[in-house]
Amino acid sequence: MLAGVNLPVSESVGRLDKWLWAIRIFKTRPLATEACRAGEIEVNALPAKPSRDVRPGETVTFSQGVVRRTLRVVAVPPARVGAKLVPKFCTDLTPLAEWEKGREERRQHVQAREAGSGRPTKRERRVLDRFFE
Repeated sequence: MLAGVNLPVSESVGRLDKWLWAIRIFKTRPLATEACRAGEIEVNALPAKPSRDVRPGETVTFSQGVVRRTLRVVAVPPARVGAKLVPKFCTDLTPLAEWEKGREERRQHVQAREAGSGRPTKRERRVLDRFFE
């Protein structure tokens, strides 16, 4: 992004909710805190509290829509980072099968018709065929 910019990287520990917010998984820190309190975030396959310390090498698992994402902590950023810098702080270990579930869900959503609208017309079928080619 910016040539020659060095961010101070903490190799030690940081709060889980702050890490999730800083690497742009959640839009706000309160959303990350709420997800942790609801038990949606797991660290090393155990439910984690928002104040839990996260260390390099640990695995964080959570659901994003229908996709179950898995991230490995590389480092803890000092503050929220830009999207291009996120790979410096985490490694995405999410299996391709999970990403396929997300694509399939989107495809089904596009193909869904309103109840009672009947069969698609010939014109609507052509439009759908062009869309999926």
